[in-house]
Amino acid sequence: MRIGKLPENVWKRSVFRHINKTKREEVKTGAGIGEDCAVFSFGSEEMTSVSLCTVCRPGEDTARLAIYGSVNMLAASGAEPVAVNISALMPEGTEEESVRSMAVQTGEECALLGIQAAGIHIQVTKGISCPAITVAGIGRQAAEGISLKGIKPGQDIVVSKWIGLEGTYLLAKNKEKDLLARYPCRFIKEAQEYDRFFSAVPEAATAVKSGVCAMHSIAEGGIFGALWEMASGAGVGLEIDWKKIPIKQETVEICEFFEISPYELASVGCLLMTTERGHDLVRVLEKEGIAASVIGKTTDNNDRVVVNGEERRFLEMPKPDELYKVFG
Repeated sequence: MRIGKLPENVWKRSVFRHINKTKREEVKTGAGIGEDCAVFSFGSEEMTSVSLCTVCRPGEDTARLAIYGSVNMLAASGAEPVAVNISALMPEGTEEESVRSMAVQTGEECALLGIQAAGIHIQVTKGISCPAITVAGIGRQAAEGISLKGIKPGQDIVVSKWIGLEGTYLLAKNKEKDLLARYPCRFIKEAQEYDRFFSAVPEAATAVKSGVCAMHSIAEGGIFGALWEMASGAGVGLEIDWKKIPIKQETVEICEFFEISPYELASVGCLLMTTERGHDLVRVLEKEGIAASVIGKTTDNNDRVVVNGEERRFLEMPKPDELYKVFG
């Protein structure tokens, strides 16, 4: 099969139909397209939310990207992140210094997020060429929570910050020499500091207080993949204005350099939200210093359309992230 997430039809046919046979009343939200967290109730007023994020990429940022991916999923479900459990598979020949670096990175990011690294398992193994790190995020949330069930036709779709931040950052960090052949150092330096945008916890918390209907974290596969997952999970259509999708100039130019699409590029730190009053939510977020844009609406059919002036194109099922074209 292709690199990246399982195609939706394969997941439904070969995974979901086989794991969804046993039901427990404690499980309030389980596996489903676009549902990034499992939500559990054990009789108290609060519920426990659990997310999973696996990152398998070269470079020194694997652990922190997995942590942010997992924590952002929790935030998108309306949960307050509390802790993470980490499982790391390291390639044969890994030096102790690499393990120490990962542990330091984990401790620093958890401190910034105000969460605890509750457990960590590290194993060196054959058969992989770069670290594969899985983070299980644990959070607490109000009894009602937030899920894709809150999405209805006619709601505004809001995006926080800018698309492609994660992918742009990784390309600028790992392909600096290539980029220096065309761009000045200050241009690349700006992209290398995009990690300051990786947490979506602040905008999720603000959106919850503002009565957001649903949220979905944008990560691997970019905004086009996230829009498809959100619409498929909620059973709605979409009409998106291409020109309103927020994107940084560094992302545009770096994607042009590598001949890849920013709309299918890893976007940790970027959040999709639906609400009845999108422009009101944008104003509230901007007061908190968080950039946001209304990019379209949900519709009452199954069409997932992106409009660019007179041109209309239909979204396709999520493809492998564009980073794989550069890093393999």
